[in-house]
Formats: sequence, C-alpha cells, structure tokens
Amino acid sequence: MSEKKCKFCEEHKHRNEEEVKDLMKRLNRIEGQIRGIKRMVEEDAYCIDIINQVSAAGCALDSFTKVILATHIKTCVAEDVKDGSEEKLDELVKTLQKLMK
Repeated sequence: MSEKKCKFCEEHKHRNEEEVKDLMKRLNRIEGQIRGIKRMVEEDAYCIDIINQVSAAGCALDSFTKVILATHIKTCVAEDVKDGSEEKLDELVKTLQKLMK
C-alpha cells in the first residue's frame, strides 16, 4: 500500500492497488465521455444527443463519488469514530450538505 498525500493539507489516504486501479478505470471512462461530448459540440451534433451524453457523464461522476464516499465512510470516518473523535464525521456531514444542494 502506498501513501497518497494531499498537496494542500496534511490529510492522506492509503489505497490499495486494486482500489486505485478501479478508480482510475472509472476516471478514464469519464474522461473519454467528456472528450466525446467535446467532439460532438465541435461536430455540431444534435442538442438532445449532447444532453444525453452529458447526462451519462454526470451519472458516471455520481457513481465515482458514491464509491469514494463509501470508502471514506468505511475507513476514514469509522477509524476516527473508533478513536473517539468526531472530526471526520462532522467533515462528512458538511460534505454531504454540499452534495445535496
């Protein structure tokens, strides 16, 4: 397991190779969808076709978010609560409030 550090803060997350591979696969698929949408705009595709592709990309991003969120709850938040802290739990509540706007 390698340690990934956030360049903006002191937080870090340990992810195993399989988890990183799955996340990167999802992100590559989303990136491909976005490139496809860009190409559709450049080629003057029909509006509804573009909207359908944007919707699919949004669903893929939502799915990616759910995977990251589930992992965060099962690991980071659970470990923090077991250690007697509620910092990660409070952070999660704030994040969920932002997501649900």
